[in-house]
Amino acid sequence: MSQSIRPHVDLFTDGACSGNPGPGGWAYILRHPTTSNEKEAYGCQQQTTNNQMELMAVIRGLESLKRPCVVTVFTDSVYVGQGMTQWMPTWKRNGWKRKGRAGAEPLKNVELWQRIDKLLQTHDVKYQSVHGHSGHPENERCDELAVLAAQQQESSL
Repeated sequence: MSQSIRPHVDLFTDGACSGNPGPGGWAYILRHPTTSNEKEAYGCQQQTTNNQMELMAVIRGLESLKRPCVVTVFTDSVYVGQGMTQWMPTWKRNGWKRKGRAGAEPLKNVELWQRIDKLLQTHDVKYQSVHGHSGHPENERCDELAVLAAQQQESSL
């Protein structure tokens, strides 16, 4: 599908964890910039890490799209943003391993990164860094939902 006719959407994401590892939550807001139509979603996992929840927010947001889109991902996670845009091609070339002090090391969260990689084959994704806890309205809302999800998971244990 031609890039010029793909709809553009903004995807705001955040993840939270009560303990690291511990009960965690993810959240996203999808917005169509020209219509301002929005969709919010959030969820939780019992035993997870903050980075896993940050990744899951992006995965769930991209998976919710019904057709190929041009997506700007707004995240306060440098791990997610740089992972998607800079590090992933090298990890793939190296068999999903990263360079460590003693040579190639297994990549943490490889299954989640591979899910993102597959989604990037469908969507044209760009990364926009936002500062967490700095008053960015969508980031604050995603943080609120992710923390709520983590707290709900924690209280159900």
